[in-house]
Amino acid sequence: MTAQTCTEFLDALASKAPVPGGGGASALVGAVGVALGNMVGNLTVGKKKYASVEADVIALDQKAGALRRRLADLVAADAEAFEPLSRAYGLPRETEEQRAYKAQVMAQALDAACAVPMDIMRAVCEAIELHKDYARMGSAIAISDVGVGVVCCKAALQGASLNVFINTKSMTDRDKAIRLENEANAMLERYCAMADAIYADVAARFH
Repeated sequence: MTAQTCTEFLDALASKAPVPGGGGASALVGAVGVALGNMVGNLTVGKKKYASVEADVIALDQKAGALRRRLADLVAADAEAFEPLSRAYGLPRETEEQRAYKAQVMAQALDAACAVPMDIMRAVCEAIELHKDYARMGSAIAISDVGVGVVCCKAALQGASLNVFINTKSMTDRDKAIRLENEANAMLERYCAMADAIYADVAARFH
């Protein structure tokens, strides 16, 4: 899916097709955010002024590159996970046997549909942590891109959480739903605040 041109992806996103949707969009926005951090690192490495942190920035860039690829993969994974759920909603439920079968298929599909946005959330939490280091060590000439990157990652985190909550709402296994919701809410509480602090730190450098 990420091999499409930007225009093709956006056209598909804007269409009435079930995928890509909000989860895939969140993963892509997260990947954009990580890529911006990565760019700041690449602009820092090789500069005499930042020689003392060069090894740390190179290590940071390696982590960011791996995260960017992971988030790009999650764009397609979200589509793959949602399609079975989309089909499951359309299953007949006229007889007792059909209702039982639909409930079983729905439970499996909801598990898969929750798992991917949870993975997106975990990945962008890691990305926000990386931006904290990019803000601390990155080249001053590109520091605004750390701010843009972390805002993208926060948006991806919040967006992916909504794809968790809409699916946990439909789960019949309420214990599992509550566990997922608690984990998602904990990530939101910690990492939205961290992203806001990083953005504020970057913005303060221009005043």
